[in-house]
Amino acid sequence: MCTVTYLPSDKGLLLTSNRDEKTVRLPAIAPAVYSHGVMPLLYPKDGQAGGTWIGVAGNGALAVLLNGGFIPHEPLAAYRKSRGLVFLDILETGTPLKTFERLSLLGIEPFTLVIWDNGSLYECRWSGEEKYRRLLNADQPHIWSSVTLYTADTIRKREQWFARWLEQYPAPALTDIVDFHLWGGEGDIQNNIQMNRFDVLKTVSITSVDWQPPWRLYAVSRFTGKYPS
Repeated sequence: MCTVTYLPSDKGLLLTSNRDEKTVRLPAIAPAVYSHGVMPLLYPKDGQAGGTWIGVAGNGALAVLLNGGFIPHEPLAAYRKSRGLVFLDILETGTPLKTFERLSLLGIEPFTLVIWDNGSLYECRWSGEEKYRRLLNADQPHIWSSVTLYTADTIRKREQWFARWLEQYPAPALTDIVDFHLWGGEGDIQNNIQMNRFDVLKTVSITSVDWQPPWRLYAVSRFTGKYPS
């Protein structure tokens, strides 16, 4: 839930997420199709809380979650609902942007939500007190890093790594972006794209959605998951 890249192409798009988590947390369940709301969803399931951080709705809408909103925050002792379950509430309607805008998020820990829906790309943030929405250029690559794990300087450095990588891979394939999520960085294991902080907190999975129209939930959406823990 902590490093996300978005890559458009003339065929579709690649949405890839590194999940950086405490190693004591139960491992995730590999991606599968589940029935939710008005349509099926395809996503990897959090083994502890039952939610998720990345998913595809049956109508082709995509979303991915990162921890934290605008700035680092001090977590409360308890929240009304986990962010991973709120994510499912938002995606299962098939209209994730509209649902984010109308859903009450009071009592929910801050998060960032990247939404791709019907050709439009949005960055949505919840600070714990207010919502924020920004329309992005869906024809350009983007990268996000969680504000709860990475300083502003490190986030800028990661953006530079991504920009340099794009110069080498102007038309990247799925295997190329997964390699970036595995090996991107400058040798600083605590802040590389695949990170490890003393085996207490580390990248535990990489999940990539290969979206190519015409949309078919079972045939076209291809998840590649690496679940080392």
